[in-house]
Amino acid sequence: MPSAVTSRDDSVGFVPRILALPALLGLALLALPLTALVLRVDWSTLGSDVTSPEALSALALSLVTGVIATAACVVLGVPLALVIARSGARTAAVLRALVTVPLVLPPMVGGVAMLFLFGRTSWLGGVLAEWGIRVPFTTAAVVLAQTFVALPFLVLAVEGSLRTIGVGYEQVAASLGAGRWTILGRVTLPLAAPGLIAGIVLCFARAIGEFGATALFAGNAPGVTQTMPLAIYTAFNGSGVSQGTAVALSLLLLVTAVAVLLLVRAWRPEAQR
Repeated sequence: MPSAVTSRDDSVGFVPRILALPALLGLALLALPLTALVLRVDWSTLGSDVTSPEALSALALSLVTGVIATAACVVLGVPLALVIARSGARTAAVLRALVTVPLVLPPMVGGVAMLFLFGRTSWLGGVLAEWGIRVPFTTAAVVLAQTFVALPFLVLAVEGSLRTIGVGYEQVAASLGAGRWTILGRVTLPLAAPGLIAGIVLCFARAIGEFGATALFAGNAPGVTQTMPLAIYTAFNGSGVSQGTAVALSLLLLVTAVAVLLLVRAWRPEAQR
């Protein structure tokens, strides 16, 4: 006869019931503001709010720069993740810490740092100025700011996936005569695909939602650097798009975030079992 312990669901555990109260309060703190946002939406004008010229301009700029920034993150982040995952423990720890800095750094600080790097008074900005290239307060600055804040999401997701699969299959392929590029293309990357897809999705979501670094480094020029977050901020400060449009764009970003979470969950290995 099975005991009461063995008949329990393994996922239930033995959490004290009293902890349900702060858990519910924490959940409410996260869910209620989002619920208030949804309730604030004027559904009768939602279509016109989202399709207004200002909103479409901000939406198009966010999507275009987000895609470019995500592509840049893939080109730069996948090799970086490979280097971290296949390095020694100490080297990997240092590299991982450097990659993680933008995650914990206030975005405004990142914008200031990029402005000091690419501004005309900096050595790099001065060189670029001599070539007739100006980066700050341009659309290129939006892409750079988005890449700066989004790159860690892709690197850490891919690096974690690479560490999970290990090097066993790569060693077998090498013993059978496969070259480094063949191993990378036919063994390593296919096995790391769930982490890569999750990293790309998270990277894109973070890029289109970036505000702080973009505001300082790229500015807030409609049609040039004004992305959706900046359009929302501008509206609630009394200029630019209407507040109805700002609420509609906020809802659009919320829907995007939910879709990202669903896509990431779908690509988790445990979700496919």
